[in-house]
Amino acid sequence: MDFAKFASDLSGFVWGLPLIILLFGTHLFLTVRTGFIQRFLPQAIRISFSRQKEGEGDVSQFGALMTALAATIGTGNIIGVAGAITMGGPGAVLWMWLTGVFGIATKYSEAVLAVKYRITMPDGSMAGGPMYALERGLKQKWLGVVFAFFTCIAAFGIGNMTQANSIVEMLIEKMKPESVGQFRWIVGGIMAVLTGAVVLGGVKSIAKVCGFLVPIMAVGYIIGCTLILIKNYAALPQAFADIWNGAWSGQAAVGGFIGATLKQVAQAGIARGLFSNESGLGSAPIVAAAAQTRNPVRQALVSSTATFWDTVVVCLMTGLVIVSSGHWKEGLPKAALTSAAFNDLHTVGPYILLFGLMTFVFSTILGWGYYGEKAAEYLFGTRSVKPYRILWVLAVLFGSVQPAQAVWDFADAANGLMAIPNLICLICLSGVIVAETKAHKNELTGRG
Repeated sequence: MDFAKFASDLSGFVWGLPLIILLFGTHLFLTVRTGFIQRFLPQAIRISFSRQKEGEGDVSQFGALMTALAATIGTGNIIGVAGAITMGGPGAVLWMWLTGVFGIATKYSEAVLAVKYRITMPDGSMAGGPMYALERGLKQKWLGVVFAFFTCIAAFGIGNMTQANSIVEMLIEKMKPESVGQFRWIVGGIMAVLTGAVVLGGVKSIAKVCGFLVPIMAVGYIIGCTLILIKNYAALPQAFADIWNGAWSGQAAVGGFIGATLKQVAQAGIARGLFSNESGLGSAPIVAAAAQTRNPVRQALVSSTATFWDTVVVCLMTGLVIVSSGHWKEGLPKAALTSAAFNDLHTVGPYILLFGLMTFVFSTILGWGYYGEKAAEYLFGTRSVKPYRILWVLAVLFGSVQPAQAVWDFADAANGLMAIPNLICLICLSGVIVAETKAHKNELTGRG
């Protein structure tokens, strides 16, 4: 069995109906348990821009948020949205959006546990995340080991190889090189060198670069999408109708699009929504645990805004650009579909896409490099960090030369396997989340 066949079969098995119900059900459950924590989003956004040191930690709350956003705002926001639409039609966009809205409560809950159960390592750095919550809170170290193991694997999928592969595919589509194989190696080599220059410096180096890069890339991309939507304004009412109707009734075959059942629409949207915002995956709380914060709730509020920006704003705008363009009806593969939608804004559109993809890819590789090394550190100790960083850099090159679909299938499967122990942790420790929220309720209203 080759890698592509194995990845496809594993992804199909993992992302069955049980995991979809568990993931979305956890979002809904935690939304209720936290008293609809989403209503405090304005307060969360306000304090997320604080760069002051408010407690023990390795990086500021802003630095932790930028690192988390760097990891979450990636190809899932561009190629991933297109992938959801090619599999499920426009209705998948609404399922992605709903995953983001309700996922805010899950991202909040993950960060509460991460800060509460974090530890100080022998070198003085902070370490936390679902593996420590499972070990110290749930008293199930074996589940912590399972989570850390799948995190090490998933990091190479969602945070590394898919990112590198997407930028290579987009450049091939745009530049049409004579030797595609040689071109992959050259682009992959350049990305590997740039990645090594940052990740070898550790979390402070990563946070510093992300703090500079993320605001520029996010604002630039949103402005670009707005320009395209202004151009497509006449098609927006129909785009909204297609998204709404397709989300609840499935999508009939049209043009080159083969059609999708309601189950396929929901599965495509939720799976790609998780890939994009990572709520429930358990990745973002790893860097939240490194934040300089005075209590778990304050950092959790900051962390929750990442899901809002990533899915509720950026993914929705990408989805509207693609659906309003009408190119989804042509049956194009995801990379070509994205290019076609942005190329409609002649001259400017292709550069908006290229800028967004290149910056999103690089920042995600940096953020996930930290997640992976902390999981490796949990499993094998601090001696594993440097070898993991080197392996991480090499994986960028490996992902650049692999078939695109195989890499995406592998990433989807690894994400699902990583999410399962984390979701179990969140459900079982939901009482702790509620207790911490009540203990620091003044943070929710700005009176803390």
